[in-house]
Amino acid sequence: MYTIKDIAELAGVSRRTLHYYDEKELLKPTMVGDNGYRYYDDDALLQLQQILLYREMGITLQQIKQILTQPDFDKIIALRTHRQHLREEIGRLQTLVQTVDTTLMHLVGEVKMSDKTIFKGFNDAKQEAYEQEAVEQWGNSAAQSIQLWRSYSDERKQAILQEGNQIYLEITANMDKGADHPDIRALLVRWHEHLYHFYEPTIEVLEGLGAMYHDHPDFNATFTAIDPDLPAFLKAAIAIYVDELETQWLARELGILEESA
Repeated sequence: MYTIKDIAELAGVSRRTLHYYDEKELLKPTMVGDNGYRYYDDDALLQLQQILLYREMGITLQQIKQILTQPDFDKIIALRTHRQHLREEIGRLQTLVQTVDTTLMHLVGEVKMSDKTIFKGFNDAKQEAYEQEAVEQWGNSAAQSIQLWRSYSDERKQAILQEGNQIYLEITANMDKGADHPDIRALLVRWHEHLYHFYEPTIEVLEGLGAMYHDHPDFNATFTAIDPDLPAFLKAAIAIYVDELETQWLARELGILEESA
């Protein structure tokens, strides 16, 4: 049995919320002790999970109650439905992340690999309008990246672009060694550090970039112009690099947990 304090901490909800769910007959305690304390069993825990999952889907509490009280309600079927919905939502969010990343990279010019520019044909007024639109849609992350890029001098901007171009050229020159070769990993470490000139390159961002370099038409065309095999190679090499970073992160987290145990 779990106390209301246990449930609140496990689920990350407030006790007041649990009291409210009780009042609305969404989640009744399994038993109430002589001292008036509420206690919940494992079934109640799963019921709360269902409530929170449906809330994530934007369903009202009244609708959730109707769903959960149906005689033929099946937790397994419901969980499968939740899983499908979440996978679709993940796909949608990943697409949005790629859209944001692409826009930011366009705005700061990180994809400029040759004399051709992704801003060709854009005048300053139009470019400012696009930047303002990015800020309005994506908020601080876009604004901070744009502000960071604008803080550089023209000479610094050129040096950063040349540095990035050199990294990609060196990767191209070493592709025959294989995506998992130490020399490629060393170049990806440089690439990773280079991205700090534009924004915070989290593991999630790196993973998205790896896929986008191959899958997004603009990036694919840019890297294909350097070498037709480069987009696919970058996708594979970055995936290996990200896996290593995730493994290192997990090892650190497990080490912290073991130390605190």
